[in-house]
This record gives sequence, C-alpha cells and structure tokens, in this order.
Amino acid sequence: MKSPIVGLADQAPNALSVPEAPVLPATSAEKANMIIHYYRGEMARMTSWRDRIDRTSNWAMTVVAGLLSVSLSSATSHHGVVLFAMLLISVFLLIEARRYRFFDVYRARVRQLERHYFSQALSPQSELVPDWAAAIALSLRKPVFLIRYFDAVRRRIRRNYVWMYTILVLAWVLKISTPKLQADEASAAVVSNGAQLVSNAHLGPVPGGAVLLAVGLIYLVIVAVAFWRPADEGEAAYGEVHV
Repeated sequence: MKSPIVGLADQAPNALSVPEAPVLPATSAEKANMIIHYYRGEMARMTSWRDRIDRTSNWAMTVVAGLLSVSLSSATSHHGVVLFAMLLISVFLLIEARRYRFFDVYRARVRQLERHYFSQALSPQSELVPDWAAAIALSLRKPVFLIRYFDAVRRRIRRNYVWMYTILVLAWVLKISTPKLQADEASAAVVSNGAQLVSNAHLGPVPGGAVLLAVGLIYLVIVAVAFWRPADEGEAAYGEVHV
C-alpha cells in the first residue's frame, strides 16, 4: 500500500508549478481603491527624489557660502578659491540634473493622474482624454527618461544655479578688482587699469587674460542656457507650479 505522505510529495511539485496570477480589480470601487493606493505610492517616490534634489541644492549653497567666506575674509586668500567654488557647484549641478530626470518620471505619472482622473472626479469637463492611462501603463511596463540630460541641466540652472553662479562671478570680480583683497594690501579702492586686473587674474601658470576669457565664455553659455526656453517644455508647460 502506497503511503499517503508519498502521494502528497508526488503531487506537491505539480501543485506548485502552476502559479496563480494576481486578481485584478474588477469593479469600479476596486479600481478606484487601486488608483488611490497607486497614487500614494507614486507621490512617495516623487517626494523622495524631490528631497534628493533639494539636498543637492543645499550642498551647493553651503559650498558657495563657505568658500566665499574664506576668499573674501582674508587678503591672503587666492581668487582661485572662488573659481574652485564654481567648479564644485558645477559638479553638484550635474548630479542634481541626473536626479531631476528620475524625479521627472514620477512627477509625470502623478500629474497624469491629477489632470485626467482626480480633476475630472472633482469637476467633470468635456475634454476628457479616454486613453489617458495608456501613458502611465507604458511607463510602468518600460520606464524611460522623459527629458534629455541637457534639458535637465538647463532647468536646474534656470531654477537655482544661475543665482549661485551670479553670486560667485560677482565675488570673483570683486576679489581681482580690489587691491585691498589682494596679498600686497594696496591702499587703492579699485584697480587703476586693465593690465592690473589681468595680472590679478593669473592662476598659476595660466595667464590672467586666458582666465578672464575662459570665465567669460563659460558665463555666456550659462546665461544662454538659463534664458533659452523651448517651445514645448513637456509637463512643465502645464501651469506655473513646477520645479
């Protein structure tokens, strides 16, 4: 006689080999409950990435404040400290742009739900888009970035970093144009001629003229990027409340 235990052991692999698919919401109440929980999840992910973006901006502002205090508080401090601060916040800008691309994915999903589902539930209007959920479903099946890296850099410059770059270049010009902030501690309030300004801008073996030219070109690019606005900014074009 065959043992019942052996029989169960023979049947167990067959029972486990057929996985059951999760039950999908069938009624309107179940679908609404699913959308609410999904919305909360996407909001949490969006908030998490927004917090990372703000943290990077805070780091950049801390670096700007710290290095400016070092550079302007002492005449023996080299003007290269301000240039180093420009380099550091550029690194923070690139990190923040990468984080912004992730944030933009989750923000777009949240805005799809808010614009096409919750707004219609609160105040129905005639321009309902019947396939509004298809974009969310496609993003869930195959997540891709919605903006280019350059566009993310441009948005972060226009929102935050253009002000930090402006403060740094003003402090740098003040540093190289004020003899009292130079190591020789001259009594003059400002430089007397352009040659002295170029001399103060020397950076090690790099002549001052080349440093001034490089900084000028970099800031022309920053200003152009900050004020250039494409015709369609995607999700940011809907309303004024965006990051």
